[in-house]
Amino acid sequence: MEDIKVAARSLMEFLDQSPVNFLAVKTVRKHLDENGFKVLDPREQWNLQPGGRYYMVKNSSAVFAFVVSTEGAASGFRIISAHSDSPCLRIKPKAEMLCEGGIVKLNVEVYGGPILYTWFDRPLSIAGRVVLRSDDPLNPRTEILKFDRPLLTIPHLPIHFNRAVNDGNSLSKQKDMLPVVAIVKDATEKDNLLLRTVADALGCQCDDILDFDLSLYDTTPACLVGLDDEFLTSGRLDDLSMVHAAMNALLETSSTAQTRVMAIFDNEETGSGTKQGAASPVLMQLLRRIVACLGGGEEEYLRGIDKSFMISADNAHAFHPNYPEKYDPTNHPKVGGGPVIKINANCKYMTDAESASIFRSICEKAGVPCQYFVNHSDVAGGSTLGNILTSQIDLRGVDMGEAIWAMHSIRETMATADHAYTIKAFKTFFDL
Repeated sequence: MEDIKVAARSLMEFLDQSPVNFLAVKTVRKHLDENGFKVLDPREQWNLQPGGRYYMVKNSSAVFAFVVSTEGAASGFRIISAHSDSPCLRIKPKAEMLCEGGIVKLNVEVYGGPILYTWFDRPLSIAGRVVLRSDDPLNPRTEILKFDRPLLTIPHLPIHFNRAVNDGNSLSKQKDMLPVVAIVKDATEKDNLLLRTVADALGCQCDDILDFDLSLYDTTPACLVGLDDEFLTSGRLDDLSMVHAAMNALLETSSTAQTRVMAIFDNEETGSGTKQGAASPVLMQLLRRIVACLGGGEEEYLRGIDKSFMISADNAHAFHPNYPEKYDPTNHPKVGGGPVIKINANCKYMTDAESASIFRSICEKAGVPCQYFVNHSDVAGGSTLGNILTSQIDLRGVDMGEAIWAMHSIRETMATADHAYTIKAFKTFFDL
């Protein structure tokens, strides 16, 4: 029971520090630095040592950490992959829009596939990346920004003006989802309102700001729910709970029989098709570079890949007690039932019978339960990191996750026990 509470408290702290992808990577980097990992510059020559701890950052929003094997270049890899991004609302350039009464709202666009109506009437704030002018045009300066206090809200239309709202409410992403941020006395105060606020927070001039990647987030902290604190509710459980579990497993294990890798990609929610996404060659190039630094060539790389295994960690849909008809009749994971193996006959996941058996055996060795998710045959499922990565690297691997409710809501819910189970399974995998 104490392990469950410790894991839950650690996860809640991680979630509160990581409201957007850039902050998630910053938080991961802090933990890696504190545990003796050395940051690598991809533009420089690497000098990796057997048993050494290293990490590389891509686009400030993806991070790849590894502990080098002591068994040679062809020893292979144990990989856990997850993603740093979650569905949200992102701020457009020239975002300020002046309305009647001096009210200023911000122009935003939808990132990924959020449940939009869960964003209404919440205390929201802003976090992300700001790019600043430097002496070198090809290498501008980057600052990671988080406003801790609520700055915005998206007010709902009163039910009196839409009596049918509870019968189904079609939303316009351009009209309905714009947050209000201020009341100004005249139109000139609206100009560059956001940039001036950001500049004040960073201690710079507005002219120093070249561009930004800023998103909205719910300022309500993660918390426990239930008579015995059996549930954890927060934004971004998908997929930061898996990032947190992978990070803890990497930091708390010691095996160097194979190179242990934690690969945290960005942009999974929009198809992974970026330089920091799983559809890019970033992981393949990293693995090849590790082999080369250990004195190996193509032969050693290919032999090592054939010995390797990857856990693609992205959360699963938990059985919802109010909607049993939405789930497969025999393969619907329950909150609190342990890590979930995800299966799809049309290869939306990388899982097959062999890899599912391997992960099930890992869970058995860890002393934790596991369960299965298969889509209802009348419901099309999504894909995730695993099958995207295998289009570039012929890895054996399994797609899995923790069972959660309300996936892509501004607040998702999971069982606290499941996170402790997942960490134990990941640590067992890394220590095999």
